[in-house]
Amino acid sequence: MSYQISILSSGHHYTAKASDTLLESAIAAGVNLPYGCRNGSCGSCKGDIVSGQVHHGDYAAGALTEAEKAAGKALFCCAYPLSDLTLACREIDADVIPPRILPARVERKQQLAPDVMALFLKLPSGEQLKFLAGQYVEVLLKDGKRRAFSLANAPHANNLLELHLRLIPGGQFTQYVFNEMPDKAILRIEAPFGSFFLREDSNKPIIMVAGGTGFAPVKGMLEHMLHNNSKRPVRLYWGAHARQDLYMAALAEGWAAQHPHIHYIPVLSDALATDNWQGRTGLVHQAVLDDYAQTGLADYEVYCCGAPAMVAVAHADFVAAGLSDEAFFSDAFNYAKPLPQSAG
Repeated sequence: MSYQISILSSGHHYTAKASDTLLESAIAAGVNLPYGCRNGSCGSCKGDIVSGQVHHGDYAAGALTEAEKAAGKALFCCAYPLSDLTLACREIDADVIPPRILPARVERKQQLAPDVMALFLKLPSGEQLKFLAGQYVEVLLKDGKRRAFSLANAPHANNLLELHLRLIPGGQFTQYVFNEMPDKAILRIEAPFGSFFLREDSNKPIIMVAGGTGFAPVKGMLEHMLHNNSKRPVRLYWGAHARQDLYMAALAEGWAAQHPHIHYIPVLSDALATDNWQGRTGLVHQAVLDDYAQTGLADYEVYCCGAPAMVAVAHADFVAAGLSDEAFFSDAFNYAKPLPQSAG
């Protein structure tokens, strides 16, 4: 059974199967709705059900409150249509690159920190992955599960796809990568995904906020900007627990040293005594608020990537500091562990 979906603001229409989420059907139809995690964690795909009925599916309780659900909101990555629908939501003004499933060979691994591994993937001869700087891939596991990782390379440097993986205790895939994955292993990936990508039609100065391996997609964005000789001012705030967690600090420091329009501000929340840290401390988003307390954020765009809690509080606090809601772009990721469930 299929239903007709209409988007109020644009007048776009698409068909959604009852067995597919609203987002899955939109992606298949080339309708560019905003989204991030695709598993009900980040809230990027939240919108309004103007008319019709949905089954809300399973999602993280913090991504959609009961009050929001009662007010007619839904997470399109989890919601299934039960009737024809009219939706009110943002659409992204960019060319949609349809995701494809491809085999990829592990060309090499590089340990960047005790718990961070860079994985470099090579596609078959003659294949190239088209993507926008900041998007992500999904690794398809044999049991049908998926693992999402941001692309750390820029679109022009696509001879090898670069992923940054943090080792998760008990994590099925990351344990395999760190401890068992053989050389030249073959993976299946699907890509590109995500509406967290560099908006190149803007001249606003950029604030990038990365938590941990949230550095990966902003690395791809910055390298893309440098490749295109963009001079838009960028301030990169990278938050981590200890110095060793700033696993590519030399690269970020090099950008700042070589390019006057790029500034790099590392922030440690739990600096070790052995770190001899003289830099900024505390929460990374608070460092941004402190730096812009006088001017506010109205004239900026923010690209924020990290754990859902960090992204959520940064969004709320930055908007309160004057940032336009439409100027906040985010990718919130959860590691593979059971999500708090909420039945729709």
